[in-house]
This record gives sequence, C-alpha cells and structure tokens, in this order.
Amino acid sequence: MSTKNKIFFVYLLTLTATLFWLVLIFLAPYLRSKSSPLAGFLYALFSPTCHQIPSRCFKTFGYPLAVFTRCLGIYAGFLAGTLVYPVIRGFSAPPLPRVKILVCFSAPIVVDTAGNFLSIWSSSGEARFLTGFFWGIILPFYVLAGVTDCILRSKFFLKSKWENT
Repeated sequence: MSTKNKIFFVYLLTLTATLFWLVLIFLAPYLRSKSSPLAGFLYALFSPTCHQIPSRCFKTFGYPLAVFTRCLGIYAGFLAGTLVYPVIRGFSAPPLPRVKILVCFSAPIVVDTAGNFLSIWSSSGEARFLTGFFWGIILPFYVLAGVTDCILRSKFFLKSKWENT
C-alpha cells in the first residue's frame, strides 16, 4: 500500500468514526423518546467524556443530547476540520501544524471555559458550542498527522515481501 493510500485510509477511517460518534449523540435522545433501553446505554457511553448537565445540553426529540453544547461543538468542529483537511493538506505525509496555530485556535475555548469556571460570566449554549466548534476544527490536523505518522512507522503497515509492487 502506498503512503498516499495509507493516509487516505486513515482519513476515511477518521471521517467514518467521527460521523458515527455524532450520530450516536443524536440517537440517544431519539431512542429515549421511544423508551428504548438502548438510550441509557448511549448516555452512559458518553458520560466519561462529558458531564451531561441537561441545562447545558441542546435538546432534540424532547430530551438533551448525549453531550453538552461545548462537547458537541468540539465534535462538530472536528468533523468540519476533517472534511476540509484534504483540501488544505491533501493526502501526503504532512508535518504537524505549528504550535502557535494550536494556541490561536485554543485561546477562545480556554478563555470562555476559564471565565465560566471562575464565575466571571456564564456563556450561553450557543457561545459554548461556537468556542468548541472553533477549537474542534484544528484538531484533525494534529490527530491525522499523528496517526498517519504512527502508521507509516508501524511494522504492521510496512510493505511485506509477499506484496506486489
């Protein structure tokens, strides 16, 4: 498998997993509205990664989503970043973006979270979603580059002597 194909494979796997994760977030309230016992499982699945305070969650089907607004923004931003990734980077082995880019994309979420934590202000759900979304956009550029680098260095994905060239 060529380097470009390996990177494309990582990209497709990441895109698929991200879409699946977002579907599960919206599936939980739908299943709860149908009184499905699977709803409890989905909410429990997301509980280690999110506090799930109902007043801080968007609602659909009459129930809160499985994650709160900032987490939803991060996941939605990650999807958006994953979708634009090939346009910006293509499928060649990219270096990690500069740290100052991560700092710039992280500043709004850090300031907003700190302001809420210190009770300086209380952000709306929409503001929390937007700061999460903005931060989530940059994450695929680090995640995909890191995972791709690991795979390219992995013996599992190295060309075997039995593979056709």
